[in-house]
Amino acid sequence: MEAERVLLIVEDDDAFARTLQRSFERRSYRVLRAASLEDVKGLMAVDDPPGYAVVDLKLAGDASGLACVEYLNGQDPEMVIVVLTGYASIVTAVEAIKLGARHYLAKPANTDDIEAAFGRAEGDPDVGLTERKTSIKTLEWERIHEILAETGFNISEAARRLGMHRRTLARKLEKQRVK
Repeated sequence: MEAERVLLIVEDDDAFARTLQRSFERRSYRVLRAASLEDVKGLMAVDDPPGYAVVDLKLAGDASGLACVEYLNGQDPEMVIVVLTGYASIVTAVEAIKLGARHYLAKPANTDDIEAAFGRAEGDPDVGLTERKTSIKTLEWERIHEILAETGFNISEAARRLGMHRRTLARKLEKQRVK
């Protein structure tokens, strides 16, 4: 008999979390949900801890999902963690992997994409390289996300370090959001 697959979804968007939950339950996962690091800590005290986790990068109140990744990996280094984000950047992808995530997916990603990421333990040396040159906008976007990661996704502090008004930074983040 196949062992029960337990999945933790860390997502502050309740509608999206419910949709993911239903989709994974149809695939025979038992799903736990959390909206914050505090919720995650409470759920990890259960008798049957999850073997899989899907963690949103940006949680409510400018909280970072990277803290959840670090905590989950510290609790169980064998847990398969996938970071899912609408704010994809190279900096946060690198940090997520360093902190213990197995994969980093940009939204929109579906259940098939996430489950495929659970199964991929090794990198792919044959992945295609992009031919596109880096634009000024891309460099700006990468710098913004580098500072956001350094500040723990504190928008006010990131704006101060970048030398711009907080509202300007918030507008840039909303405008560049990967959907």
